[in-house]
Amino acid sequence: MSKKLVRSGLIVSSMTLISRLLGLVRDIVVANLMGAGSSADVFFFANKIPNFLRRLFAEGAFAQAFVPVLTEYQEKHDPEAVRDLIGKVAGTLGVLVSIVTLVGVIGSPVLAALFGGGWFMDWVHNEPGGEKFVLASLMLKITFPYLWFITFTALAGSILNTRGRFAVSAFTPVFLNIAIICAAIYLSPKMAEPEIGLAWGVFAGGVVQFLFQIPFLIQERALVKPSWGWHHPGVVRIRTLMIPALFGVSVSQINLLLDTFIASFLMTGSISWLYYSDRLLEFPLGIFGIAIATVILPALSRKHVNAEVGEFSRTMDWGVRAVLLLGLPAMFGLIVLAQPMLMVLFMRGAFSHETVLMASYSLYAYGSGLLSFMMVKVLAPAYYSRQDTKTPVRYGIIAMVSNMVFNIILAIPFGYVGLAIATSMSAFLNAGLLYRGLHLKGVYRVSRETIIYFVKILAAGIAMVIGLLLLMPTQTQWLEWHTGHRALALLGLIASGAIIYLIVLIVSGIRPWKMKAGV
Repeated sequence: MSKKLVRSGLIVSSMTLISRLLGLVRDIVVANLMGAGSSADVFFFANKIPNFLRRLFAEGAFAQAFVPVLTEYQEKHDPEAVRDLIGKVAGTLGVLVSIVTLVGVIGSPVLAALFGGGWFMDWVHNEPGGEKFVLASLMLKITFPYLWFITFTALAGSILNTRGRFAVSAFTPVFLNIAIICAAIYLSPKMAEPEIGLAWGVFAGGVVQFLFQIPFLIQERALVKPSWGWHHPGVVRIRTLMIPALFGVSVSQINLLLDTFIASFLMTGSISWLYYSDRLLEFPLGIFGIAIATVILPALSRKHVNAEVGEFSRTMDWGVRAVLLLGLPAMFGLIVLAQPMLMVLFMRGAFSHETVLMASYSLYAYGSGLLSFMMVKVLAPAYYSRQDTKTPVRYGIIAMVSNMVFNIILAIPFGYVGLAIATSMSAFLNAGLLYRGLHLKGVYRVSRETIIYFVKILAAGIAMVIGLLLLMPTQTQWLEWHTGHRALALLGLIASGAIIYLIVLIVSGIRPWKMKAGV
């Protein structure tokens, strides 16, 4: 079991790494094209809303509700019953998402006013910022249909994941990045408003991702004719689990959307600064946190269905240790190397050194919450695999309300940086509540060995930070060097940090390449 988890985790991480690298290339191209001005703010805004709904309807709540039920059907029912469930789910979900997509396209001005309140008020009062509201309304009409395509992409990915084909769904986001990069290079420069070309890139990316999954579904005999099945027993269970999970699994996304709403009232560039720092946060979160969560959910669901209590706990322990091993150095590295990474990746074209500084401040704040974000991704599946979506919702409500309070307290003195600090604080609270719930129910408790494991990893992480600070070039040197020199220096720092971290781990008795579940 442990070797299978590790192998699956490596597959997902590898595919996700390719996707995230292309995502960075995409962001570099976009940053070079638009920097962090008003056009960039509007594009990131128009892209964020359908992405938020994607997390609710597709990759987030739906997957957490669908995978455990589908796993149970595959374990206890014949193939025809499984195919029938897939068909009913596809038809029911398809109708609902089609309605939401249609409403979103028609009501894009309402959405732009709702989530971009600052721009809407400027438009009402005929102030200069009003053009952002008009442009956002138009771009949402183009980007919103992405929700429809990515929902079915997520459905296909969930089916393939339960059958152990993790690489396909993990690789699929590559096509979205390719589509946006192509739009930025070939379409946007030819348009008076280049951000609209990027919006069409988002639309095309959704179409290609959807089409890419179909041949693999055919191979698995899982491409079934969709049909309405609101009262199908499996669909009833999925929607019963999904309705509360719509909120619970997407607390961090709701928090980020609240950040966007408040940032629309702040100085121009706030949304872009938060976006660029969030993108660097998503890199390790996707490669490590989401990858680990993706592979343990089907495993935990099987353990629960087959009443393997001990194996369930050991699988959770493996997930927590994996997050600690990979997440802690990633968090420290993200904070220490924030400015060099932003310089190397984005500082060219319209992306200035001032933009680097402004984005680095929010990256410090987001980076401090990376381990908490990753822990949420790993702890939440323990509930969803047991078909318990109500408990995470309670914790999610507490975390989201707390985030609102933190936003109010911190946004006034710290501006957009306060929003990032509030998001990290709410993630820490959410992770703490999730663990506390599992502990009280006796589902999972951190072992003494895992605590010792954490102390050793923390010591290695601190040694890595000290080494990086000693080796760090001065600010003047970073600015004087050309991009290639900066990139080599950054790679050297990353390699040095990794070597220091690995050496201290080995000296302390930890062998990362031999990590096994429950050991």
